[in-house]
Amino acid sequence: MSFLDQFLWVIFPYVCIVIFIIGHIIRYRNDQFSWTAKSSEFIEKKQLMIGSLLFHLGIIPVILGHFAGLVIPREWMHSLGVSDHLYHIGAVYIGGLFGIMTLAGMLILTFRRFSLKSVRRLSSASDLIVNVLLLFIIIVGVYATFFTNAANPDFDYRQTISVWFRNLFILQPNAAYMVNVPISFQLHVITGFLIFAFWPFTRLVHVWSVPFNYSRRSYILYRKNERVS
Repeated sequence: MSFLDQFLWVIFPYVCIVIFIIGHIIRYRNDQFSWTAKSSEFIEKKQLMIGSLLFHLGIIPVILGHFAGLVIPREWMHSLGVSDHLYHIGAVYIGGLFGIMTLAGMLILTFRRFSLKSVRRLSSASDLIVNVLLLFIIIVGVYATFFTNAANPDFDYRQTISVWFRNLFILQPNAAYMVNVPISFQLHVITGFLIFAFWPFTRLVHVWSVPFNYSRRSYILYRKNERVS
């Protein structure tokens, strides 16, 4: 096994995880005022609404699907009554449908950010980089789901990528699981960790600012100011 294999599948993931954690802590402690996503809705609304809706409706099931495939062992799925065939149908067809939805939304948002001068001017360099990385990882993911799986019917990422991924978090990394994984899946994984490394330094941090307090907030009362004649 080469040094490149060890770097890509052992060193690089841990470096990205450390940057992700420490970067968030430093940014939250020192730069809370930028913990938000700058709105460009006042510049252009229609493309933003359609693209954002498609992206967010698609990405949530995609993330849940990734969690199920990477974190939950195959044997646990079997114990829950989910056979390999049933899982494959869900991953390829249902997951693929939401993947296409996510891709359509990301294409609209990317076209909007790069084609509209006013929106591009409002964007930072990190915004543009993350936008391109997100688009790339979604394209590769959709390609892997529909084409790589079809071209490699005997490949099962739950016996390779999933095992490698779980071993990272119990501090037993083994690059051998990833060496013979198809290139599209490898690119998908590498780009994913790269996005995690960039995450603390971009507007992606707004994902953690879910406004749960709005459900407990008191109603705002508006009273009419009637002039006394």
